[in-house]
Formats: sequence, C-alpha cells, structure tokens
Amino acid sequence: MRSDTLNLTWIYTKKIMKAWFQYRSDALLRSVTVFLREATGIIVIYFTLLKFDSLNGWNMYEMFFLYSLLFLTYGIMIIFFTGLRDFGRTVRDGSFDRYILRPRGLLFQIIFANADWFAAVGHGGLGVVLFLISAQKVGIEWNVWYAVYYMFAIIGGVLIQGAIFLFLATLNIYLLETSSLKELFYFNMRKFAGYPVSLFQKPIQILMIYVVPFAFVNYFPSQYLLRKDDMQQYPEIFLYLTPVIGIGMYIAAYFFWRYSIRFYKSSGN
Repeated sequence: MRSDTLNLTWIYTKKIMKAWFQYRSDALLRSVTVFLREATGIIVIYFTLLKFDSLNGWNMYEMFFLYSLLFLTYGIMIIFFTGLRDFGRTVRDGSFDRYILRPRGLLFQIIFANADWFAAVGHGGLGVVLFLISAQKVGIEWNVWYAVYYMFAIIGGVLIQGAIFLFLATLNIYLLETSSLKELFYFNMRKFAGYPVSLFQKPIQILMIYVVPFAFVNYFPSQYLLRKDDMQQYPEIFLYLTPVIGIGMYIAAYFFWRYSIRFYKSSGN
C-alpha cells in the first residue's frame, strides 16, 4: 500500500508539473512576475534603510535574512498546500464531490492534486536570493548545528503555514466562503511577519505569537541565529519552539478536518 501511495504521489506530481510548465516561456515569465511582484516590498525596505540605517535595531541585511525565511517557507509550503489554499473554490464548484467518490484519502487528494509552481518558484527563488545576499553579512558563524537548526526551522515554518491553510480550508465545510478570513488571518498577518514582531504594539505581538503564530515562522528562528537585543523581552524558549508549534498546529488542524468532514454537504454546481 505504501509503494502504491508513493507511486500515485509521483504520478500526481509529474502531471501537475507538466500542466503548469506546458508552455515554458509563459511559465518562466509568470514565475519571474511573481518574483518581481514580491521583490517590490524588499526594494521599499532597501531604500528605507538607506535613509534610516536600521529598523528597530535591524539593519538592511538582517531584514533581508528575516524576509528570506518568510519567502523560503512559503515557496515550499505552496507546493504541498495549494489545494488547501483554493479549497473554497473546490467546495463551491462541486469538485470536492469527485474526491469523495475516489478510493483515496480526501486530504491526500487535495494536497497532491495541485501545486502552484509559479508561486513556489517566485517566492522560493526570492527567498534563496535574499539568503545568499544576507547569510554572510549578518555575523552568523555557520556550523553543522546552525544548519540543522535552520532546516528544522524551515520545516516548522512550512507546517505552521500549512496548518493555517488546513484550518481555514476546513471552515469552508461550514461557511462555504472564507476568502475574507483567509485574507485577514493569513495574507495580512504574513505582511506583518516581514518585520520584527517587536516593532509592533502589544496586541499585534500577541496575535502574531499566540493566535496566528507567524512570529515562529521567521522572527524567532532569525533571533536564534542573530541574537538581536529586542529578543530580551521574550522567553528564550521561544527560540526553539518553531518545529514543535508546527507539528502541534498541523496535528490539531488535521483532527479538526477529520471531525468536520463528517458534516460536509455538497454545494451543488
């Protein structure tokens, strides 16, 4: 059964990549467009820090490093969770009914039936570029332990964002339309995550640490490696919690999905 599942996963992946990159020039241009669209925010940060030198004690390269984790984790996450991002449309147009009739797990089908490769290449590519620009400029003495920590921080960041998407996708079973919630609790919070969480007022900090924990996607992992002064206002244990929170959130979101799927009613077409 495991071999069959892996084979099916590989078939899904090949078909999706073939579909997304059928027209190579268009695929390249669309990925570059995503890259440039996201890079505009980095350009704003660049010119801002040319004038003001630092932002709450974070210089230009440290900000780039903070952003690199945000883009890298999203680039990886969207390969696996595009189906959850677009799940509301799948429910509303009745496509989800076809998944129910197939002899495979529902979540497996949703995750592996689609992947936004344009967003993955654009965001992930920008994350790699920012990492290469900043990694040697921020005073980190890289070693094996730091590399292992960085890898687990990326995995945790991917799972945190995937769990948010899974939770919001599950709400579509009850509400059908959750675009506003997704905009509010994911995409708007992700914009805040591009900056040090210590920069914001307490209500925003509480939201980003304890409610929609984007601070654990990039801020606290960056703090572990950079040790900026503004970390002193938070418990040191936060530096190590990203993988734990990622796994815990995803398990909780998965059980919420398993519970809620029993109440699904077809929306028709």
